[in-house]
Amino acid sequence: MKKIVLLSFFLIIGLIMSQVLPTSLDPDIFGRLKYGFDTLMFICLAFIMINVGREFELDKSRWRGYVADYFIAMATAALPWIMVSIYYMYLLPAEYLTSWDAWKENLLIGRFAAPTSAGILFTMLAAAGLRKAWIYKKTQVLAIFDDLDTILLMIPLQIMIIGMRVQLFFIIAIIAFLLWFGWKKLSAYNPNQSWWMILTWSVAIVVISNTVYTLTKKFFGAEGALHIEILLPAFVLGMVMNHNSGHKVTNTELKISDSISYVFMMLVGLSTPLFLGGDFSKVSDSITSITGSQPMMSWGEIILNVLIVTIISNIGKLFPVLCYRDRSIYERLALSIGMFTRGEVGAGILIIALGYNLGGPILIISILSLVLNLIATGGFVLIVKRLARKAYADTIIENQKDQNILKKKVA
Repeated sequence: MKKIVLLSFFLIIGLIMSQVLPTSLDPDIFGRLKYGFDTLMFICLAFIMINVGREFELDKSRWRGYVADYFIAMATAALPWIMVSIYYMYLLPAEYLTSWDAWKENLLIGRFAAPTSAGILFTMLAAAGLRKAWIYKKTQVLAIFDDLDTILLMIPLQIMIIGMRVQLFFIIAIIAFLLWFGWKKLSAYNPNQSWWMILTWSVAIVVISNTVYTLTKKFFGAEGALHIEILLPAFVLGMVMNHNSGHKVTNTELKISDSISYVFMMLVGLSTPLFLGGDFSKVSDSITSITGSQPMMSWGEIILNVLIVTIISNIGKLFPVLCYRDRSIYERLALSIGMFTRGEVGAGILIIALGYNLGGPILIISILSLVLNLIATGGFVLIVKRLARKAYADTIIENQKDQNILKKKVA
């Protein structure tokens, strides 16, 4: 619970700083600070995604058994994404309903509602004593597939935003190779997995990504530059590490990993465009995107829309209730509510959206919805715990009845 509170706290601190620093610092100084903050933010994101990839454990000999789980996870990610994206279109002026550009932007921003925070969810369920329960084991599979599907779907979304260009075929080839390599070498390597080594690899991924972009921009111009998002390379790097190689995770490593997550969330908040204490109309006029150029809403409207978006996205996450019919309704409902948790991957999607100058009130609503979901995570897990106890209590009663019947027959 402490981690959830701190993640929310640091995200809010970053939001406040994003509105104070631009108006209180010299523009040149703030520009240099912003560049440093952005670089550090992507290093933290790479660190987080490597650890998410390390959680990706599958028995490749039973790959057919995971197909149904993947499609259930995909639907669980797709429903909140599509529902939130449609609602965001409703928030725009009616003239944009038939605008493909507006749809593309909202489909990208709305993707923040798709991923379940695997790390937060696993920690909370384990702390609730559910490590050996079906809910925990199934959640492990669904949450990781959920994140993987989010990362993969970002690729066609980004292609839609920037258009189909020749250099994109190189990016697609790189992505295809990474996916093949990740599956082929899943948990195949036993490198040093200490926190400082993972942080070193995170820095290397960011440096390589920025170097490729800088060099291709120099030779082919801004439109021909290759920009490889760090989400997939970092995730694949984590996939090929053997998490059960004997490396013991110490309390110090856990604290450092948590601290990096806190710093990341603060930097996400800090990346929010200026919407208080300045002339927002001038800022929006300088932005070419449709979402980013929308006028700011009143705080009453923002709060109402944050509540609506949060409810819509969580309703979409209830899809697993309709599946796994061999399990009790309590287990299925507990599994679905467990998928409500949001965290660093969703924040990473919002950062990518910012990179395409997408913003405005819709971005503010998305970030605040993320904060609200984080704050509510403790309540979600309590509900999951109670449902699980109810499910397994019924199972125990049924087993006892069967044993009594068997005893009577024997007698």
